[in-house]
Amino acid sequence: MSRALPKYHRRRVALIGGASAVVLSGAVIAGSALAGETPGSGARNATTKAAAAGTVNCPAVAPSLPAVPASAKTEVDRNLTLLDTQISEANKRLVDTAGQGGPNFVQNAILGPLKDKRVATINRIATAIGRTTAKPQGLDSLAPCTLDASGGAAGTAPAGGATATAPAQSAGATGNAGDAGGSAAGTIDCPAVAPSLPAVPASAKAEVDRNLTLLDTQISEANKRLVDTAGQGGPNFVQNAILGPLKDKRVATINRIATAIGRTTAKPQGLDSLAPCTLTK
Repeated sequence: MSRALPKYHRRRVALIGGASAVVLSGAVIAGSALAGETPGSGARNATTKAAAAGTVNCPAVAPSLPAVPASAKTEVDRNLTLLDTQISEANKRLVDTAGQGGPNFVQNAILGPLKDKRVATINRIATAIGRTTAKPQGLDSLAPCTLDASGGAAGTAPAGGATATAPAQSAGATGNAGDAGGSAAGTIDCPAVAPSLPAVPASAKAEVDRNLTLLDTQISEANKRLVDTAGQGGPNFVQNAILGPLKDKRVATINRIATAIGRTTAKPQGLDSLAPCTLTK
């Protein structure tokens, strides 16, 4: 009899454990139901949101290039890849800001800045080719992009941004840093700087990384100031007291990045165009 008791207890524990597992599973299912979630609903919601936002379509650059000299191939390929990255970031921003702003929001906050980035990147491609052979002309006409509002699936672009690429995670450094507490006051959006940089020499990496981090800090501080001063000042308060000083700080920081790179290799040009930021409500 004494030998049977442990066996009985083991059966009892097993039954209790199984019942607990059933109860726990039921609680998880009930919790999901109460939250209005079904398996895979997150993925479907993300897909629906992306479809509603549309996709960014940009002309391909690679097919319009002349024969690329071997000496320029690495730089050209790097910038063609950057063009695709810029489209991916614009598509992500399109999804993240769906429904925000007025009728011109997409043009002013996404397509306009994307065009500026593409102009700078395309010019670097032309300059790289022009160091060895005739510099290609007229490539700037490929910079403007359009919004495909049909919500069709984005295509996979070959190097150089043919049509649109699928939304991807944007570069963390200096890109559109928002503030969790600033929903009522709005948030400050700034163009990402890191994706527009050429290959950073090892000797400049520490200084460049430090200043890229500083750019993010500046955006965070500006967003905090936006929240702290909500409702203050007149109609130009945000521009004069927050966006203007932020632009000045970014110009100085971006110039330090360009100077650090320029000590070892060609100093990147046109990065100042990434200094101005906008307010998103």
